[in-house]
Amino acid sequence: MTMIDELTIDVEMKNISTDDSARAALIEKGGKQQVPYLVDTEKEVAMYESDDIMDFLELNYGPQEEVSDKPRIHVGGSTCVACEG
Repeated sequence: MTMIDELTIDVEMKNISTDDSARAALIEKGGKQQVPYLVDTEKEVAMYESDDIMDFLELNYGPQEEVSDKPRIHVGGSTCVACEG
């Protein structure tokens, strides 16, 4: 399963090996014929490198941590469960 499948992100995939116009657009936008290449028009971001792309997708489209509404109170020097996670 890919990161895109895991995060259920709707993407438009292009194959530069069979689509000349997609290849030309990639070179025009990114400056080189290298894949993967992510263009996120919503965030106005474009990037190469799989690890960078996965980190970006996880950070921007992954599950968000829930913010606890419990007060973080420490009594007697012990650490509360909320602070320890």
